[in-house]
Amino acid sequence: MITEGLFSNNLSLVKRQIKDACDISGRSSDEVRLLPVTKNWPVGAVSYCMAHGIRKVGENRVQEALAKMEVEEGMEFELIGHLQSNKAKLAVGTFNRIQSIDSSKILHLVGRLAKEKNIVQEVLLQVNAGNDPAKYGIPIEGVRQLLEEALNISSVSVEGFMTIAPYAPNNNEVSRKCFAKLRELRDNLSQSYGMKLRELSMGMSGDLKEAISEGSTMIRVGSALFGQRL
Repeated sequence: MITEGLFSNNLSLVKRQIKDACDISGRSSDEVRLLPVTKNWPVGAVSYCMAHGIRKVGENRVQEALAKMEVEEGMEFELIGHLQSNKAKLAVGTFNRIQSIDSSKILHLVGRLAKEKNIVQEVLLQVNAGNDPAKYGIPIEGVRQLLEEALNISSVSVEGFMTIAPYAPNNNEVSRKCFAKLRELRDNLSQSYGMKLRELSMGMSGDLKEAISEGSTMIRVGSALFGQRL
Protein backbone atom coordinates (compact mmCIF):
# COMPACT_ATOMS: atom_id res chain seq x y z
CA MET A 1 0.00 0.00 0.00
CA ILE A 2 1.42 3.40 -0.97
CA THR A 3 1.73 6.24 1.52
CA GLU A 4 -0.98 8.84 1.81
CA GLY A 5 1.50 11.45 0.65
CA LEU A 6 2.16 9.57 -2.58
CA PHE A 7 -1.56 9.08 -3.06
CA SER A 8 -2.07 12.81 -2.66
CA ASN A 9 0.55 13.49 -5.35
CA ASN A 10 -1.01 10.93 -7.68
CA LEU A 11 -4.45 12.43 -7.12
CA SER A 12 -3.18 15.88 -8.05
CA LEU A 13 -1.64 14.51 -11.24
CA VAL A 14 -4.81 12.70 -12.27
CA LYS A 15 -6.94 15.76 -11.56
CA ARG A 16 -4.56 17.82 -13.69
CA GLN A 17 -4.87 15.32 -16.54
CA ILE A 18 -8.65 15.54 -16.33
CA LYS A 19 -8.59 19.34 -16.29
CA ASP A 20 -6.18 19.49 -19.24
CA ALA A 21 -8.37 17.07 -21.22
CA CYS A 22 -11.44 19.15 -20.39
CA ASP A 23 -9.67 22.35 -21.46
CA ILE A 24 -8.70 20.79 -24.79
CA SER A 25 -12.28 19.63 -25.35
CA GLY A 26 -13.82 22.93 -24.31
CA ARG A 27 -15.55 21.39 -21.31
CA SER A 28 -15.68 22.39 -17.66
CA SER A 29 -13.85 20.02 -15.33
CA ASP A 30 -16.96 20.21 -13.12
CA GLU A 31 -18.70 18.04 -15.72
CA VAL A 32 -16.35 15.09 -15.13
CA ARG A 33 -16.21 13.13 -11.89
CA LEU A 34 -13.21 11.06 -10.87
CA LEU A 35 -14.18 7.64 -9.50
CA PRO A 36 -11.23 6.07 -7.68
CA VAL A 37 -11.22 2.30 -8.11
CA THR A 38 -10.22 0.72 -4.81
CA LYS A 39 -10.58 -2.93 -5.79
CA ASN A 40 -7.84 -5.28 -4.55
CA TRP A 41 -6.60 -2.64 -2.10
CA PRO A 42 -7.16 -2.62 1.67
CA VAL A 43 -9.64 -0.30 3.28
CA GLY A 44 -6.85 2.23 3.71
CA ALA A 45 -7.32 3.16 0.05
CA VAL A 46 -10.89 4.19 0.82
CA SER A 47 -9.67 6.11 3.86
CA TYR A 48 -7.24 8.08 1.69
CA CYS A 49 -10.13 9.06 -0.58
CA MET A 50 -12.27 10.13 2.37
CA ALA A 51 -9.44 12.26 3.73
CA HIS A 52 -9.18 14.06 0.38
CA GLY A 53 -12.85 14.89 0.10
CA ILE A 54 -13.82 12.07 -2.26
CA ARG A 55 -17.18 10.53 -1.42
CA LYS A 56 -17.60 7.88 -4.14
CA VAL A 57 -15.37 4.92 -5.02
CA GLY A 58 -15.71 2.00 -7.39
CA GLU A 59 -15.39 -1.67 -6.50
CA ASN A 60 -15.45 -4.78 -8.70
CA ARG A 61 -16.39 -7.44 -6.18
CA VAL A 62 -19.42 -7.37 -3.95
CA GLN A 63 -18.02 -9.10 -0.89
CA GLU A 64 -14.75 -7.18 -0.93
CA ALA A 65 -16.72 -3.94 -0.98
CA LEU A 66 -19.02 -5.07 1.84
CA ALA A 67 -16.05 -5.50 4.15
CA LYS A 68 -14.86 -1.96 3.39
CA MET A 69 -18.33 -0.51 3.88
CA GLU A 70 -18.35 -1.79 7.45
CA VAL A 71 -15.23 0.26 8.21
CA GLU A 72 -15.74 3.45 6.21
CA GLU A 73 -19.14 4.93 6.92
CA GLY A 74 -20.13 7.89 4.79
CA MET A 75 -18.48 6.64 1.61
CA GLU A 76 -20.69 5.81 -1.37
CA PHE A 77 -19.76 2.67 -3.30
CA GLU A 78 -20.48 1.98 -6.96
CA LEU A 79 -20.30 -1.53 -8.34
CA ILE A 80 -18.33 -1.44 -11.58
CA GLY A 81 -17.59 -5.16 -11.91
CA HIS A 82 -19.78 -7.88 -13.39
CA LEU A 83 -22.72 -8.69 -11.14
CA GLN A 84 -23.37 -12.40 -10.68
CA SER A 85 -26.93 -13.49 -9.97
CA ASN A 86 -25.95 -15.10 -6.67
CA LYS A 87 -24.45 -11.81 -5.43
CA ALA A 88 -27.36 -9.59 -6.49
CA LYS A 89 -29.20 -9.77 -3.18
CA LEU A 90 -26.10 -8.52 -1.38
CA ALA A 91 -25.51 -5.74 -3.91
CA VAL A 92 -28.99 -4.25 -4.24
CA GLY A 93 -29.55 -1.48 -1.75
CA THR A 94 -25.96 -1.73 -0.53
CA PHE A 95 -24.22 -0.11 -3.48
CA ASN A 96 -25.42 3.40 -4.19
CA ARG A 97 -25.26 2.56 -7.86
CA ILE A 98 -24.70 -0.57 -9.92
CA GLN A 99 -22.92 0.31 -13.15
CA SER A 100 -22.84 -3.19 -14.59
CA ILE A 101 -26.40 -4.09 -15.63
CA ASP A 102 -25.58 -6.11 -18.72
CA SER A 103 -28.56 -8.38 -19.38
CA SER A 104 -32.33 -8.58 -19.12
CA LYS A 105 -31.95 -11.33 -16.50
CA ILE A 106 -29.83 -9.19 -14.19
CA LEU A 107 -31.99 -6.13 -14.77
CA HIS A 108 -35.18 -7.88 -13.72
CA LEU A 109 -33.49 -9.60 -10.79
CA VAL A 110 -32.19 -6.26 -9.49
CA GLY A 111 -35.62 -4.75 -10.01
CA ARG A 112 -37.34 -7.50 -8.05
CA LEU A 113 -34.87 -7.34 -5.18
CA ALA A 114 -35.12 -3.55 -5.03
CA LYS A 115 -38.90 -3.78 -4.89
CA GLU A 116 -38.68 -6.29 -2.03
CA LYS A 117 -36.45 -3.84 -0.16
CA ASN A 118 -38.79 -0.95 -0.97
CA ILE A 119 -36.07 1.10 -2.66
CA VAL A 120 -35.25 2.49 -6.08
CA GLN A 121 -31.85 1.17 -7.17
CA GLU A 122 -29.79 3.52 -9.34
CA VAL A 123 -28.10 1.70 -12.22
CA LEU A 124 -26.14 2.18 -15.40
CA LEU A 125 -26.53 -0.13 -18.36
CA GLN A 126 -23.16 -1.59 -19.33
CA VAL A 127 -22.70 -1.50 -23.09
CA ASN A 128 -20.09 -3.39 -25.10
CA ALA A 129 -19.69 -0.39 -27.37
CA GLY A 130 -16.38 -1.65 -28.72
CA ASN A 131 -17.82 -5.05 -29.70
CA ASP A 132 -15.04 -6.73 -27.71
CA PRO A 133 -15.65 -10.45 -27.00
CA ALA A 134 -13.44 -10.16 -23.91
CA LYS A 135 -15.72 -7.55 -22.29
CA TYR A 136 -19.10 -7.77 -20.59
CA GLY A 137 -21.92 -5.57 -21.79
CA ILE A 138 -25.01 -5.38 -23.94
CA PRO A 139 -24.31 -5.14 -27.67
CA ILE A 140 -25.15 -1.74 -29.15
CA GLU A 141 -28.13 -3.14 -31.02
CA GLY A 142 -29.70 -4.50 -27.82
CA VAL A 143 -29.55 -1.37 -25.69
CA ARG A 144 -32.84 0.19 -26.77
CA GLN A 145 -34.78 -2.95 -25.85
CA LEU A 146 -33.11 -3.24 -22.45
CA LEU A 147 -33.72 0.43 -21.72
CA GLU A 148 -37.41 -0.01 -22.55
CA GLU A 149 -37.57 -2.94 -20.14
CA ALA A 150 -35.88 -0.85 -17.43
CA LEU A 151 -38.29 2.03 -17.90
CA ASN A 152 -41.12 -0.32 -16.99
CA ILE A 153 -39.50 -1.29 -13.67
CA SER A 154 -40.40 1.33 -11.07
CA SER A 155 -37.81 0.06 -8.59
CA VAL A 156 -34.90 0.77 -10.96
CA SER A 157 -33.63 4.17 -12.11
CA VAL A 158 -31.41 4.17 -15.20
CA GLU A 159 -28.98 7.08 -14.90
CA GLY A 160 -27.02 6.41 -18.09
CA PHE A 161 -24.44 4.01 -19.49
CA MET A 162 -21.03 2.49 -18.80
CA THR A 163 -18.50 0.96 -21.15
CA ILE A 164 -14.95 -0.38 -21.17
CA ALA A 165 -12.99 0.21 -24.35
CA PRO A 166 -11.22 -2.71 -26.06
CA TYR A 167 -7.60 -3.21 -25.04
CA ALA A 168 -5.51 -1.65 -27.80
CA PRO A 169 -2.05 -0.51 -26.61
CA ASN A 170 -0.68 2.54 -28.44
CA ASN A 171 -3.91 2.96 -30.42
CA ASN A 172 -6.23 5.27 -28.52
CA GLU A 173 -8.31 5.81 -31.65
CA VAL A 174 -9.92 2.45 -30.83
CA SER A 175 -11.00 3.85 -27.48
CA ARG A 176 -12.22 7.08 -29.04
CA LYS A 177 -14.45 5.27 -31.53
CA CYS A 178 -15.89 3.12 -28.74
CA PHE A 179 -16.70 6.16 -26.61
CA ALA A 180 -18.13 8.07 -29.55
CA LYS A 181 -20.52 5.20 -30.29
CA LEU A 182 -21.81 5.20 -26.75
CA ARG A 183 -22.26 8.97 -26.67
CA GLU A 184 -24.14 8.93 -29.97
CA LEU A 185 -26.32 6.10 -28.70
CA ARG A 186 -27.04 7.98 -25.47
CA ASP A 187 -27.94 11.14 -27.37
CA ASN A 188 -30.31 9.25 -29.68
CA LEU A 189 -32.03 7.44 -26.82
CA SER A 190 -32.30 10.61 -24.74
CA GLN A 191 -34.11 12.27 -27.62
CA SER A 192 -36.32 9.25 -28.30
CA TYR A 193 -37.47 8.88 -24.70
CA GLY A 194 -37.31 12.49 -23.57
CA MET A 195 -34.94 11.77 -20.70
CA LYS A 196 -31.44 12.99 -19.84
CA LEU A 197 -29.53 9.71 -19.29
CA ARG A 198 -26.88 12.07 -17.97
CA GLU A 199 -24.17 9.63 -16.89
CA LEU A 200 -21.54 8.29 -19.28
CA SER A 201 -19.07 6.25 -17.24
CA MET A 202 -16.28 5.69 -19.72
CA GLY A 203 -12.54 6.06 -19.70
CA MET A 204 -9.70 5.07 -17.42
CA SER A 205 -6.22 6.45 -16.83
CA GLY A 206 -4.91 5.34 -20.23
CA ASP A 207 -7.72 6.77 -22.34
CA LEU A 208 -9.28 9.52 -20.24
CA LYS A 209 -8.39 12.19 -22.81
CA GLU A 210 -10.35 10.37 -25.50
CA ALA A 211 -13.23 9.63 -23.13
CA ILE A 212 -13.56 13.25 -22.05
CA SER A 213 -13.44 14.48 -25.63
CA GLU A 214 -16.39 12.20 -26.39
CA GLY A 215 -18.51 13.31 -23.44
CA SER A 216 -17.56 11.12 -20.49
CA THR A 217 -18.98 12.27 -17.16
CA MET A 218 -17.07 9.76 -15.02
CA ILE A 219 -13.48 8.51 -15.29
CA ARG A 220 -12.62 5.30 -13.40
CA VAL A 221 -9.02 5.31 -12.18
CA GLY A 222 -7.20 2.73 -10.06
CA SER A 223 -3.49 2.13 -10.63
CA ALA A 224 -2.68 5.77 -11.46
CA LEU A 225 -3.85 6.64 -7.94
CA PHE A 226 -2.84 3.65 -5.88
CA GLY A 227 0.00 2.12 -7.91
CA GLN A 228 0.44 -1.43 -9.15
CA ARG A 229 0.06 -4.31 -6.75
CA LEU A 230 3.22 -6.41 -6.41
